[in-house]
Amino acid sequence: MAFRPFDLTGKVALITGGNGGIGFGLADGIAQAGGTVLIWGTREGKNDDAAEKLRAHGGTVATYKVDVSDEQQVVEGMRQAVAEHGRLDAVFANAGVGGGGPFIDMQTELFRRVHAVNLEGVFWTLRESARHMVERAKAGDRGGSLVAVSSLSTHNGAPRNQAYASSKGAVISMIKGCAVEFARYGIRANAILPGWIATEMTEPMQAAPIFAEKVIPRVPARRWGTPEDFNGLGVYLTSDASAFHTGDSIIIDGGWALS
Repeated sequence: MAFRPFDLTGKVALITGGNGGIGFGLADGIAQAGGTVLIWGTREGKNDDAAEKLRAHGGTVATYKVDVSDEQQVVEGMRQAVAEHGRLDAVFANAGVGGGGPFIDMQTELFRRVHAVNLEGVFWTLRESARHMVERAKAGDRGGSLVAVSSLSTHNGAPRNQAYASSKGAVISMIKGCAVEFARYGIRANAILPGWIATEMTEPMQAAPIFAEKVIPRVPARRWGTPEDFNGLGVYLTSDASAFHTGDSIIIDGGWALS
């Protein structure tokens, strides 16, 4: 039999915030490889637009309006996903928000809003998906992939962005703990650390001349990353090819961290 590790036929992957940016890039790769893609997002119109694009690429797609900063919505959303699709082979906790400003002027409300999505939302998403995967493993169906999208701001100093960076740093620690705790069930857990990626969140930076002059030229690849740069990683982390790859922080940055 031919070796086809990246054929995702029969695999089901859930991507929070999969209706745009990096999440859409992950979803698009999985859909093109034959997997079923479930998208969580808070904007139904944006969900529908993403689904239409993915189906045009041959994907099987379902969308759900879920706010990951609400624990009950995550719990119910995960229950519904498993009930309707039978299983979850990979879950990408990608949904996130920005929020920054001078640290000494940062309001507690902003800090908590960022952490509600970027940390608590990831916690609830990983917890509920891990419960499903562990239950399935105990019934004899081992395996699963837990993925959280973090940030290179966890490695580099992020002035005026401490709320965001601290939430993303905590996610890496959470992933490492999950990698050790769930490895006995064949479940792996990894973090993705993007560099400068052209998404809706980074539009202000994309429009800033100083970024074009001072920042992007320092990226060895000499360009902004794009959502498409995450197609292959989505496929790999959903596929059985990554079955022994766990506890990692995978940097996708065009070489920025090395410059």
